Amino acid sequence: MVIPVHDVNPVRRTPYVTYALIAANVLVFLYTPGLAGSVAGDSRLSQLCHLQAFLDHYAAVPQELIHHQMPRLVPTGDVGAGPQGAGCVVGPPDYDKSPPLSVFTAMFLHGSWLHLLGNMLFLLIFGNNIEDRMGHVRFTLFYVACGFAAAYGFALLNDNSSDPLIGASGAIAGVLGAYLVLYPKARVWVLVPFLIFLPLRLPAWLVLGFWFVLQAVYSSGEGVSTAGTVAYAAHVVGFLVGMLLAWPLRPGTPPPPEPRRLLWGRQARHSW
Repeated sequence: MVIPVHDVNPVRRTPYVTYALIAANVLVFLYTPGLAGSVAGDSRLSQLCHLQAFLDHYAAVPQELIHHQMPRLVPTGDVGAGPQGAGCVVGPPDYDKSPPLSVFTAMFLHGSWLHLLGNMLFLLIFGNNIEDRMGHVRFTLFYVACGFAAAYGFALLNDNSSDPLIGASGAIAGVLGAYLVLYPKARVWVLVPFLIFLPLRLPAWLVLGFWFVLQAVYSSGEGVSTAGTVAYAAHVVGFLVGMLLAWPLRPGTPPPPEPRRLLWGRQARHSW
């Protein structure tokens, strides 16, 4: 997997919404109960129970989204002892949960620093140009729409799953799909792991196309031993929805500037 670090595609206005989304995601992560200890290397049971209770409350759960079946027992955040030893206490929920609203709150939740920083890196590199093309308000609506489409698309394919679905990946996948449609020829600096990290400047259609193919392959179960905790299908749905929503804007989108080439010898002397 290549790691993007910068695109050669300047913007005309400050991407305030992109910056605000990044700030909101970081702040929510820092104040998520139970994550402070895990970030510091503390994996005590009390920390895990607090985190599990918080995620069950605010994360999107496919079974709840499709069937509107709320669990009768949920983690309370407390630690108790049972026949099999210590564990998280469960009890009737003391809150009313709205499944559609949980999709929105889940878009700002992340389970680790790696999860958060990976998502924010892609949003920072590619989100500014999409916001620049759409405008602040339309970009905000576009981002939320892609996030909802990705969550419900994943839920339809996993309607009996009770595992919490968190992360901004679905919405950001929509941003990547829009970028592929609007700026396929833009150049992107990436780091390619080959013994060492090699910096290369590649066209966006290659970088994002390769990313999408990987997500599609992984979502089918190929190339990985298990789907694990990554919702690859949500990435695929978000990407396709982003492409569809951005397609009407393609005719009026100015092409990115041509990247400067390195000049050598006599050609370089004449440029002075």
